[in-house]
Amino acid sequence: MTNMLQNRWWSWGFRSAILLYFILLIVFPIIGIYGQSLTNGWAALVDNLTEPIAWKSVLLTAKLALFATIINILIGTMAGWVLIRYRFPGRSLLNSMVDLPFALPTAVVGLMMLLLLGPRSEVGHWADSLGFTILFHEPAIVVAMVFVTFPFVIRAVQPLLEEMDASEEEAAYTLGASRAKTFFRVILPAMVPGIMSGAMLAFSRALAEFGAVVLVAGNIPGRTLVASVYIYGQIESDNPAGAAAVSVLLLTFSFLVLWLVSYVQSRRTGR
Repeated sequence: MTNMLQNRWWSWGFRSAILLYFILLIVFPIIGIYGQSLTNGWAALVDNLTEPIAWKSVLLTAKLALFATIINILIGTMAGWVLIRYRFPGRSLLNSMVDLPFALPTAVVGLMMLLLLGPRSEVGHWADSLGFTILFHEPAIVVAMVFVTFPFVIRAVQPLLEEMDASEEEAAYTLGASRAKTFFRVILPAMVPGIMSGAMLAFSRALAEFGAVVLVAGNIPGRTLVASVYIYGQIESDNPAGAAAVSVLLLTFSFLVLWLVSYVQSRRTGR
């Protein structure tokens, strides 16, 4: 009886600690952001959101995040396929490096992009010879977004490939299906839930990226100013309500994306 009571107290204590942690570090800051955005009322919130520079920064961020997500879907799916289905020297090292964008500070990523794409780099010279510039333009922002979101699709696809029953592929080959037809009819449908989940997480992450893009974006209002840098600028300009308004928009959109990810995963597991 005593052990049962002790177990209940320990269970209650752990649950209370986790709940307190969740409330203090997640719920309260979110409530604070929404409250700050409504400091001057709904009319001021709408004005802050429809302010031309703010609205253009949000639209630009969404557009570039979409481009980065599409690139991640293509490259991430192929990379996940290669890492699971093929054995080659350096595979383990390559697989471990997939998570490098999670470990690197985003400011370091921005510096890397600056050195890689700058006018003194080989890539920069090559771009100049073709008559266009990568750094401080939209392509540089997309490259930075792709780098920081690269692991999401790969890590979402890999478990599905590992769990896939090889007998389904063998049956397709036995029935005379080609490799391409087997991939698109048997393998790809099984990968789609992981691709969708990883893509939505990558898109949500790209929307809020700051450190990797602030050094390479150029930050020209209406052209290369993304939402996260706009928010930072509003804080620097002593306009927390304007910063909170755009933050709330991105936060709400991220909530919707996470809900979609949870829905897709629950459909896949049948729960």
